[in-house]
Amino acid sequence: MRRLESLRAEIGVLRSLLRGMPRDAGHAERLQAFYAPQAAHYDAFRERLLQGRRELIASLQLPANAVVVELGGGTGRNLDFFTPQQWSRIARFELVDLCPALAERAQLRAMADARIRVSQADATTWRPHTPADCVYLSYALTMIPDWRAALVNALAMLKPGGTLAIVDFYVSEAAPPAGLRCHSLFTRRFWPAWFGHDGVKLDAAHLPALRTSLPQHSLVEAHAAVPYLPLVKVPVYRFVGKKPVTD
Repeated sequence: MRRLESLRAEIGVLRSLLRGMPRDAGHAERLQAFYAPQAAHYDAFRERLLQGRRELIASLQLPANAVVVELGGGTGRNLDFFTPQQWSRIARFELVDLCPALAERAQLRAMADARIRVSQADATTWRPHTPADCVYLSYALTMIPDWRAALVNALAMLKPGGTLAIVDFYVSEAAPPAGLRCHSLFTRRFWPAWFGHDGVKLDAAHLPALRTSLPQHSLVEAHAAVPYLPLVKVPVYRFVGKKPVTD
């Protein structure tokens, strides 16, 4: 019975993906229309697709009494990837998402810890009451139409010396700098078209913008498996940068 329910849930999510994200509404309305029907099963389906989250979070070095912000936090699943040692150093955790259905799921998780606050808000404009020690986005930058504004906002809310961390899908530039991966023309055309149907916008300008904004950084370029397509791999990256400390 449990396997049958799980199968039905997966079929429901796949139907939503095949229909794609609506085009004829504002961004918040499109998110709600797309994710509300699949919110209860969102995490289970995407567990196999959204890879690298645990590794990104494990790499975060948090100071004592840290203020941590997740922009585009969805259902709050990433809260579970923080270790007890990391949680011992967190004073406040701010989770922000524009989609009401996903924010409601996150709020249920947040009820277990008074340090966690969930805000249904726009990542391009929302700011914490005090500067953050760490801001991260997990498969969210590609979901934000004005991703440059989201990046500027994330940097603005960071303390000098604070950490910006991102894991997401991407495609390379046609001629990336030496040392970075160069994807084929097919890859650079195929994956933006594939994900664009569901409102996920892969942009070759993401990594150059991040690397320019935060010259002190580490970067891992990899590939992740795609559910139901065992021979197919999609490019992903993990970026962790430090905001410069100015005099």
